[in-house]
Amino acid sequence: MQIWVDADACPKVIKDILFRAAQRTQTPLVLVANQSLATPAGSLIRSVQVAAGFDVADSYIVQQLNGGDLVVTADIPLAAEVVERGAVAINPRGELYTPETIRQRLAMRNLMEELRSSGEQLGGPAKFNQQDRQRFANTLDRLLAQKR
Repeated sequence: MQIWVDADACPKVIKDILFRAAQRTQTPLVLVANQSLATPAGSLIRSVQVAAGFDVADSYIVQQLNGGDLVVTADIPLAAEVVERGAVAINPRGELYTPETIRQRLAMRNLMEELRSSGEQLGGPAKFNQQDRQRFANTLDRLLAQKR
């Protein structure tokens, strides 16, 4: 198992949790972004810089992914591809994407995108908070324990 991170929009606090978990469990971790990222020293954690562009990091992750890998992303279409390929996807708030929930999440995302494009003023996601961090850490720990 390997952990992949759609790192361009991933909060720093989540990356820090991932760094500690990768080292603690000896699980390889790859951060993929279109910019250079600093990572802790060691052979388990690395970053990959991809070219700038729409969904370039997503495409890289999907191409490199193996079934059973874990992907951290807030990108619903990427999560859908990950789940379809037999891997596990969670978002930085600790929500696990499953075959049962991903269709609903895609439909809601598409509806919200359509409303925004028609000029509707909609609020964004709630501010990232301590509960989100804790939920992510708990979900990550549970998934890593299951994979051992």
